[in-house]
Amino acid sequence: MIVTIDEHNPPDFDAMRAMLKDSIPQSSLDDHRTWVDRLVSMAHTTVMIGTGILLLVFSAMVLTVVFATRGALSGNRHIVEVLHFVGAESSFVATEFQKHFLKISLKGSAVGSALAALFFLTAGFLQSHTIATPQTDQATALFGTFSVGALGYAGIFATMIVIALLTTFTARLTVMRTIYEIDTLRSDPTRADGLTN
Repeated sequence: MIVTIDEHNPPDFDAMRAMLKDSIPQSSLDDHRTWVDRLVSMAHTTVMIGTGILLLVFSAMVLTVVFATRGALSGNRHIVEVLHFVGAESSFVATEFQKHFLKISLKGSAVGSALAALFFLTAGFLQSHTIATPQTDQATALFGTFSVGALGYAGIFATMIVIALLTTFTARLTVMRTIYEIDTLRSDPTRADGLTN
């Protein structure tokens, strides 16, 4: 016989345990509370670790974009200086770099998003075609199903857009900061002389 518990109105296990103990002193009621609590704790820890890894990945991405932008600016510094001092606004120069890094980030994030979506599609397909096997039952019990649904794929797409926007914004800030540094050096003769000497 299989007993299903109403999750919205669960029974009072403590009262059941006390009644059972009164009726049959040698009996015990195991509601798997300890095991479930450990699983919940493990799930929360996994989510926290995943969030930490995601933050580290985003931080590494921002730093990579900063260094890549500074590298591109170093290679074209004389061009940027000439453009800037013949009248090109900082925003114009920043926009050109921004467009370049937007294209690169869209390509990279699109490939990553496509691979993530393909992974979930493949995992969901394999899981649905191996139902009722011991391995699949254990994997489903531990990790759930791999079907993410339309909302999950929308989340993958949203992550791609966030990565592209973050990359573009970081590149723009880096270019604006570098042009500000160029202006500061040009307006302060003592610093400029120190750099030329």
